[in-house]
Amino acid sequence: MRTRVTDMFGIELPIFAFSHCRDVVAAVSRAGGMGVLGALYFTPDELEMELKWIDDHVGGKPYGVDVVMPASYAGADLDVDSPEDLVARLQGMIPDGHRRFVENLLAEHGVPPLSGDADAGRVLLGWTDATARPQVETALKHPIALLANALGPPPKDVVDLAHAKGVKVAALASTPRHAVKQVQVGVDVVVAQGTEAGGHTGEISTMVLIPQVVDAVDVPVLAAGGIGSGRQMAAGLALGAEGVWTGSLWLTVEEADTPKMARQKILQATSRDTVRSRSWTGKPARLLKNEWTDAWESAESPGTLPMPLQFMLISGALRRIGNSDATELATFPAGQIIGSMNQVRSAKDVVFGLVEEYVQAVERLDRLTGD
Repeated sequence: MRTRVTDMFGIELPIFAFSHCRDVVAAVSRAGGMGVLGALYFTPDELEMELKWIDDHVGGKPYGVDVVMPASYAGADLDVDSPEDLVARLQGMIPDGHRRFVENLLAEHGVPPLSGDADAGRVLLGWTDATARPQVETALKHPIALLANALGPPPKDVVDLAHAKGVKVAALASTPRHAVKQVQVGVDVVVAQGTEAGGHTGEISTMVLIPQVVDAVDVPVLAAGGIGSGRQMAAGLALGAEGVWTGSLWLTVEEADTPKMARQKILQATSRDTVRSRSWTGKPARLLKNEWTDAWESAESPGTLPMPLQFMLISGALRRIGNSDATELATFPAGQIIGSMNQVRSAKDVVFGLVEEYVQAVERLDRLTGD
């Protein structure tokens, strides 16, 4: 398979796999696609270790890193000296009523407090410019081929820095207008992500969005949002995309570090079991629907806070839930493709399965249009 993105990155297959798990990233790149490591949950030191491991296990194949540098967020205008200073200032912006709501919700479900929580200070992650830039600096010390931004156009100076290092830049778009803005700052690849996608996502469906974005920009476009089969891959390319960006698909592969409970929920879920909710980060994100997401939509809810305050509010609660038996509160980003994810396979087998089904879909169309 050959498109502008395969030529751009020197890869065999136009399949991009976003994952927070280094094993998945390396496996997909070795199989001919491109693994992209989500940096959000790692400190710069942790990210350095993850990327060093990938360097040693990717077999010289290209891979990428995904960061989150939102164009707007609460506290963006604060004059701070360090990420620690930013955290302290932002903590004071969280209302007591929201803290009480979270504590009451945990108490209703019997979620105990944590003792000696080593991650107690990990409340901000890479949701801001101040915390994402150190991740970018770390990533660009490694032989990455791609730097992707998950929320809007990346800062122009970051794009220029990546280009100076010979690294291409991608960014996710949920509307044609967003795609144009990204190209204006120098982005090389636009990921057109439909509402079916897991995590932060817009309101336009993938089938409608892809051709609109393809028509709006002159750079290669990757189709994203609910793509987990070769037939959907063929549809994306038929709509004008030059590759696919996949995420939820890799949550249940053998190499994934998805917690056992979460993996089981995904395997049993249908495509109706997800919902766009602000209850995770303050921006709309598709999550597994459960009593956590329902609670934030209830009459008792004080409403969600803007990014990054919402995640700062709930970060401790998420750790407590993860260490308890309250599985009815355990939510996580997942796209509508989970309704088709009902078995555990290796990442390599998933890649090859995508290609095989893609070929079958194209051959079927050839027969329909043949003499």
